[in-house]
Amino acid sequence: MRVALVTGSAKGIGRAILLALAREGFHVAVHYRTSEGLAEATRQEAEALGVRAIKVRADLTQEAEVAALVEEVRYHLGGIGVLVNNVGDYLYKPIEEVSLEEWRWILDTNLTATFLLTQRVLPLMVQEGYGRIVNLGYAGAANLLARPHITPYVIAKTGVILYTKAIAKRFAQAGITANVVAPGVAENSVSKPLQEIPMARLALLEEVARAVLFFVKEPYLTGQVLEVAGGWNL
Repeated sequence: MRVALVTGSAKGIGRAILLALAREGFHVAVHYRTSEGLAEATRQEAEALGVRAIKVRADLTQEAEVAALVEEVRYHLGGIGVLVNNVGDYLYKPIEEVSLEEWRWILDTNLTATFLLTQRVLPLMVQEGYGRIVNLGYAGAANLLARPHITPYVIAKTGVILYTKAIAKRFAQAGITANVVAPGVAENSVSKPLQEIPMARLALLEEVARAVLFFVKEPYLTGQVLEVAGGWNL
């Protein structure tokens, strides 16, 4: 199916991924929650590449809004062949200062949102016998190292890896692959510890997008984590 839904694609990494898919000929759905103006600009940019493009709003932590989002994409573009779960908020705060509300929000936006949308899209992919699911992770999350200032975020991203591997194994014979692209410190990152990166530079958004395209194009790769991090967190 030549339709791609990229969550959080009004700006940043999500936007770069969506435009990369549009250049490959995918009709695209630009998802946003609050950045409607930026979403419309990204939609127009994608449409200028010669594909159909729509913008869709949803709070992906809410099951009803996820269901409505999927139906809207299906109505306007058709079945969803590629799903990129990019949405996920970030919190830098000592673990002892994290509130319950903050804890829940970080896990919900990174992990629960990925779960809810993937669960809704999977039956459609099974029906078509084709699907590419790429979830955005965090470089080093699989190493299970202590991260006292970003603990909820790392827990959520480690959960994304385990969820992705389960999907990959469960649906390996259904024409569906599921993989993780794990960026390190990108050019739009909140914190930029350049001195910790062996390659001594930030990841370009286009480099993250190319990693996503790699998984979209390869039919025999599933359950894998590809870090785009310049050697960070090794």
